Amino acid sequence: MLDAYQNEKSAPADRQSAGPFDHEEVTQHGQFLDFGSIQLPTRDGFQVRLEVEEPSQRVVAVTIEYDESSLQLQAFASPKSEGLWHGIRQQLSDSVTAQGGSVESRGGSLGPELLAKIPIVNEQGDAVGTRFSRFVGVDGPKWFLRGVISGAAITDPKAAADMDDVFRSVTVRRDATPLPPGDLLSLHVPGGTVTPPKAL
Repeated sequence: MLDAYQNEKSAPADRQSAGPFDHEEVTQHGQFLDFGSIQLPTRDGFQVRLEVEEPSQRVVAVTIEYDESSLQLQAFASPKSEGLWHGIRQQLSDSVTAQGGSVESRGGSLGPELLAKIPIVNEQGDAVGTRFSRFVGVDGPKWFLRGVISGAAITDPKAAADMDDVFRSVTVRRDATPLPPGDLLSLHVPGGTVTPPKAL
């Protein structure tokens, strides 16, 4: 299945029509949450929070909680002709393995993805359990969108499809600011619609 994806970029064949979208590909209708580089249509039941880096107070991720599942979103700058996802998957795999976890590479609805089993460690450094996370990614025009899915969507097919649908509904907006590949695209707080930022 993975052979169907280009070596240069990793994206579903129907990305331009089914998402995730580039802001130049869509005319937005209805209610949208505008976080800067990430734009998201509103839905009943959504809980949205922003994750903030200490001490810079920079918003670094948007997390959506929906029906006992969560999806963390981040958008990054990438070259026009090359994607980032193939290299980032290897970095993620190495990182999880270094923490004592395990990783399964597989083909999913969005293309190549990782299912990671990650140790949960308490303040004393002792392992107290494990959590599962599914890492998905799509290379777009001059951007890369990464999602980290957890909760019910790991084991429940319907919840997994719902999270994929949310990921597909995202519009990524990269402005004209020159950025090195892999730099996080700017995020900001929209007015009055989300939970106050949460420090990492």
